[in-house]
Amino acid sequence: MKTKIMAALLAMGCAAAASADVNRLVIEPNAKGAKISPTMYGLFFEDINFAADGGLYAEKIKNRSFDFPQPLMGWNAFGKWELKNDGPFANNPNYMRLLPAGHREKHTGIDNEGFFGVSFEKGKDYDFSVWARVPDGGKSKIRVELEDPASMAEGQDKAAKEIEISGKEWKKYAVTLTPGETVVKGKLRIFLCKPENAVDLEHVSLFPADNDNGLRKDLVQKLADLKPGIFRFPGGCIVEGTDLATRYQWKNSVGPVENRKGNENRWENTFRHRHFPDYRQSYGLGFYEFFNLCEEIGAEPLPVISVGLACQFQNGLDAHVPVDSLQPYIDDVLDLIEFANGPADSEWGKVRADMGHPAPFNLKFVGIGNEQWGPEYPEHLEPFLKQVRAKYPDIKIVGSSGPNSEGKEFDYLWPEMKRLKADLVDEHFYRPESWFLAQGNRYDNYDRKGPKVFAGEYACHGKGKKYNHFNAALLEGAFMTGLERNADVVEMATYAPLFAHVEGWQWRPDMIWFDNLRSMPTASYYIQQLYATNKGDQTVPLKMDGKAVAGNEGQNGLFASAVKENGGDLIVKVANTGDAPQDLQMDFKGLKKNQGYSQVVVTTLHAEGDAENTLDNQNIVKPVEKTLSLENSKDWNVTLPAKTFAVYRFKK
Repeated sequence: MKTKIMAALLAMGCAAAASADVNRLVIEPNAKGAKISPTMYGLFFEDINFAADGGLYAEKIKNRSFDFPQPLMGWNAFGKWELKNDGPFANNPNYMRLLPAGHREKHTGIDNEGFFGVSFEKGKDYDFSVWARVPDGGKSKIRVELEDPASMAEGQDKAAKEIEISGKEWKKYAVTLTPGETVVKGKLRIFLCKPENAVDLEHVSLFPADNDNGLRKDLVQKLADLKPGIFRFPGGCIVEGTDLATRYQWKNSVGPVENRKGNENRWENTFRHRHFPDYRQSYGLGFYEFFNLCEEIGAEPLPVISVGLACQFQNGLDAHVPVDSLQPYIDDVLDLIEFANGPADSEWGKVRADMGHPAPFNLKFVGIGNEQWGPEYPEHLEPFLKQVRAKYPDIKIVGSSGPNSEGKEFDYLWPEMKRLKADLVDEHFYRPESWFLAQGNRYDNYDRKGPKVFAGEYACHGKGKKYNHFNAALLEGAFMTGLERNADVVEMATYAPLFAHVEGWQWRPDMIWFDNLRSMPTASYYIQQLYATNKGDQTVPLKMDGKAVAGNEGQNGLFASAVKENGGDLIVKVANTGDAPQDLQMDFKGLKKNQGYSQVVVTTLHAEGDAENTLDNQNIVKPVEKTLSLENSKDWNVTLPAKTFAVYRFKK
């Protein structure tokens, strides 16, 4: 079966047999269509599925400052020790005091379990650091080890170094550890050594030396490879919190990392079926890291800030901020814009500059509120809009259409967003396969004069089947032809969620899965990548029998769109969602003499319907690329196999 499928894919450049069943796609390469926004395809990050701590944030130590509600969560202490709370960092006051064990054959120390283990690789460097002092003065010593608890060797330590601690003042100490073995489920252990004077330890940290500005290098690379135009952060429901007290407050996420006030995670206690009571937010990955990451991978940042409404799924009206008490929340938005764009001598611009980035980040967008609904949302949003526009008229503001893709809340909020003149409206749709198959024409009849659309969270959920399976991704690709065809309405789109740890997930499907050492793109990842790397800058008309190709009756399960890139390459995307191969005839209408195409690069994504990649086998679903020569062609025939997504890039 597999051989037959590959043979079909490799034959796609061959002429399709002429028959009455040929699907004739009429494409007008010289016609001027809608401009495609550079932000059209991008990323949405929410700290769900251990996406931040234990994921993109490369820190390997859980509860590194002993400031979880249960101060020793993640730690095991042995010997004689005390937990103290008058440390050098006001927002994280707890620290550990290691005391002499009282006997030459006894030991005092602590070890950390990390996030599903402290993993490390043979021959790679790991940077350990700790703030420490000798409370009584003088000198003492600690031994730092990377351990394999399951080792059958004489010793469990796979790397170790001793650090001399001196003086009553808090100082930062650092060493590099290079293990001789790869261990997936390891620990970090610290022993108090002789001479056994007491030692205080605060902010214990371990990073791979090859981290990318504090972030996990392989995950950053996968984001960069998507060529995103926009990056929405930090949520999602994280923005709202379970209640206002636990909402994401960006000011807690900047400044020295040792003094960032952590927070419970919105998803810590939400899912009883997959419960992680140690799932918190250290804010090591905060807004400064976010802006830096956007700059590195070439994406426009889209921060989202609380509108003063707690999660409406979990709270009543009495949990929200009264409209006349919103000023601190509005100030948070204004201050964030200053943090991103203000001069280095402004209040919040100085915070950014002191962190290492004197130049502005050139923020252009801000989202206010997440999935809010009802009259309370526009009532709260309006004063934000007035003040942000008064001070920063060039900032585009993203409002919300609520948690659903249609229905009462959706129908109420869209007119309200038009009334308030939001620049974009954020639509969310986590829907089954049948919904995606029926939405090819969704944006064809949207008001061209109203706010632009931001498809901010979406994914096809194949209920009762494997998650992240190929067919769900195929239908996402089919749906996206409608986003692309309506680029004059849809300005940006981001799949969700982005990340999931294979041992810590709570929600699926997800775009990128990982464990402590490996990461894996899904079929949905490749669909997003194929769109983002073949975005073009202008739509081109493509029709069959005078109609958009959107899975309509008589169109044989086909979805298609076409764009042009820099006035040159023509890029055609086609999804065959049906169970039979389809013969396509592409007619390039309006080409003048010597305007034909000499080459086509064919990229296809195909697999059996329920197929999905795994960490151990990442090549089950993967694009296949082939270049074919043409002879000044003004038309082209091709057979597109069943259940296949294809990108055809025509070159002159």
